[in-house]
Amino acid sequence: MKTKQLIKKLPKAELHLHIEGSFEPELMFKIAKRNKVKIRFKSVAEVKKAYAFDNLQSFLDIYYEGAKVLLVENDFYDLTFAYLKKCHEDNVVHTEIFFDPQTHTDRGVPFKTVITGIKKALKDGKKKWGITSHIILCFLRHLSEEAAFKTLEQARPYKKDIIGVGLDSSEVGHPPSKFQKVFEQARNEGYLTVAHAGEEGPPAYIWEALDLLKIKRIDHGVRSIEDKKLIDRIIKEKMALTVCPLSNIKLRVFNTLKDHNLKKLLNQGVKVTINSDDPAYFGGYMNQNFEETAEALKLTNEEIVTIAVNSFEASFMSEAQKKKRIKQCLALLK
Repeated sequence: MKTKQLIKKLPKAELHLHIEGSFEPELMFKIAKRNKVKIRFKSVAEVKKAYAFDNLQSFLDIYYEGAKVLLVENDFYDLTFAYLKKCHEDNVVHTEIFFDPQTHTDRGVPFKTVITGIKKALKDGKKKWGITSHIILCFLRHLSEEAAFKTLEQARPYKKDIIGVGLDSSEVGHPPSKFQKVFEQARNEGYLTVAHAGEEGPPAYIWEALDLLKIKRIDHGVRSIEDKKLIDRIIKEKMALTVCPLSNIKLRVFNTLKDHNLKKLLNQGVKVTINSDDPAYFGGYMNQNFEETAEALKLTNEEIVTIAVNSFEASFMSEAQKKKRIKQCLALLK
């Protein structure tokens, strides 16, 4: 089977997706107009031209600019449902989305407004396309741990709708240890934990995320390859990395996809997965990430299927759901 055909047929789980990062310029302008919010861009073309990032921070500046037009429940519904349509097109059958409540609550948008809009869209996505999902609340690491505790408190009435907590935003200078107490509280309340570590930050941040935050999987983690002891541990513990190839290129973590270490990690026995991160900003949803990575790194069909299998194994789906999807993946190699 040809690579593109295989990727199209392959069921996939997406484990690293920021719902605010799926905000396409066209929808941004539509919602801005609807809510009578002024943004600093005059056209869709101007927004896209601004998507030339030097680093994570230059991306985040535009990311937060776009998010400010999201004000009411219907905005978060439209944002999430638009992403689910892309999932359906790419045969993403399960998604575990991140959302950043502080990006919105700090602007005066109630936590309830955000979670309700997202939740309703996920429910409709399951009804329309059969896409299963989980919601992960992320703390913004450039803010204080005190602010994260406040967000955890705001989430309490919606705990049944949120499977876990994560850590995102500006990595350098904000180590996981900064959030050790709030993650301990979250675990005590029954949340699963994940964290961004080892994208721009050093391998030491991954050690902290594992030892102090006791995460279930590592978001990004590509710099783990710099530390052999860390790699050995990740392999031994079958700890998954939610790798985002096109994002890594856009943010200059690697110069080109041919330089990416995904295949090296995979060959060493690391449980790598492919994800789209912030696809509206980084120019590619799931299948494009798979296709361009497969071409650049000359991935075999077996390696492509392994990456999809990894996504289900590393997901927070039930064991029965995992087995069903993994069986579907492996059947495509026969």
